[in-house]
Amino acid sequence: MLQFGKFERPATVEEALALLQKNKANRILGGGVWLRLQDRRIPCVIDLSACGLDRIELDDDRGAWRIGAMVTLHQLECHEDFNASTCGVFEAAVCDIVGVQMRNLATVGGSLYGRFGFSDILTALLPLGCEVELAGAGTVPLAEFATAKAYERDILTHLVVPAHADLTAAFICVRRQSTDFSVLNVAAARVGGAWSVAVGARPARAVLVGSDALGLPATFGAGATPARVAEDGSVVPAILSDEDAAALEGALDAFAALTFGDNMRASKRYRRHLARELGRRAILEASGLAAPIAPAEPAFRAAAGEDHASAAAEARDGLGGSTLGFSANAALDAAKEADAC
Repeated sequence: MLQFGKFERPATVEEALALLQKNKANRILGGGVWLRLQDRRIPCVIDLSACGLDRIELDDDRGAWRIGAMVTLHQLECHEDFNASTCGVFEAAVCDIVGVQMRNLATVGGSLYGRFGFSDILTALLPLGCEVELAGAGTVPLAEFATAKAYERDILTHLVVPAHADLTAAFICVRRQSTDFSVLNVAAARVGGAWSVAVGARPARAVLVGSDALGLPATFGAGATPARVAEDGSVVPAILSDEDAAALEGALDAFAALTFGDNMRASKRYRRHLARELGRRAILEASGLAAPIAPAEPAFRAAAGEDHASAAAEARDGLGGSTLGFSANAALDAAKEADAC
């Protein structure tokens, strides 16, 4: 059972930071979604709901959205201007997270501060060039925050998302069933011709693959023939130039070279197979080429190489693990990774 020694609701972030740093066992309370599943005693839990961190604002001077840590996932999911400015990647990332009731509890700050391996939110935001504002350390790139351990005793107060006029982006994931955690998720973004792609739920936390590693040209997709739906209902794939097709294959090789692991949802071999396919679709969708989503059997049979074919066969036989949705056991497994969401 979860127990609190003291419950504090400070009026300012400065007061909250002072309370947090009094005892290394003290914790910030976000939405409490994962914290409530833990069996522990916390000396002091600190509620930020009185600190004015529940607003979504467009900062014209910075050319960026400034989102308070206590904004809920559903608030941001339903913000039309924000979604239009970011190509709808956040909405796409959170729309299948359990249900609206949970998304009305879970907060942006808690979801990011946890840096969970299963997070769709971290994956969706990483390629957008976001920053986080911390009460002690100041403004830090999200990509740095996601990997560093230097901010464990700090408070995330705001998420800053650039409002790029030339942004194109897409988020794609595979779930074993609706509302379950992602087996793998991918987000791709292009700003000013520079590409970046995040791959998450590996099942380790999301990693960002930068423009240099991807090797995609700034003009990728220019002059290509977009995918289309034929009269018989089948999807005709996009047709790329030889140069773009070769560049895309190089980017997919970079995804496959990432580190993947096994868990109850899938094997690392299947995740590596998915990384190539979801990476392809995300890049083509972000390019406006509408990558086709073919039926599973033909797509798997067309996969090149023995590893891809055997991984696809494993996927058809059960995705490498037992079939579980968002059950109590799955939630408890996730809660083991959670600390202050």
